[in-house]
Amino acid sequence: MSSSKPALLTIRDAAERLQVTPRTLKYYEERGLVTPSRSEGRYRLYSEQDLELFARILRLRSLGFSLQGIVEMLKRPMETFGEGRTGFSASSLREIEQALAQQVEAMDARIAVVRRELKEAQAVRSELASDLDYLRRRLAGKDKDTLLQERLAARRTRKGRNAETDEA
Repeated sequence: MSSSKPALLTIRDAAERLQVTPRTLKYYEERGLVTPSRSEGRYRLYSEQDLELFARILRLRSLGFSLQGIVEMLKRPMETFGEGRTGFSASSLREIEQALAQQVEAMDARIAVVRRELKEAQAVRSELASDLDYLRRRLAGKDKDTLLQERLAARRTRKGRNAETDEA
């Protein structure tokens, strides 16, 4: 006799099927995104519905949404398409598009900040490398006055190049 109850999966089987670790499933449960049923022995048991919800959460995470954003997304309606497939409604897709566009804008701003920081770091590195070269040559016995004259000449050359670049 076959049971009419839907099959429930253990955490290990559910994780394997979703291609994540059991810890990932526990983490989402801890955050209140999914609440699996429990066996008499208190083991987590996952239904097909739980797995569909996890798959939706994982898709949203892969799109870069925060857990808070996912909580909001889960409130959005899904549509049923042919052959029992589901997907986001058109209004949900528009909201997702807006959220993703905001994330892209935020990343562009962050990239601009990182580029400025990189340019500053490169300038500091160049100065440090020049100082290191001076010290090494000084330790090797090169005359201090000659080295200072070379450093001043190199600085003038760099300033001249920078002025030309700024004018271009």
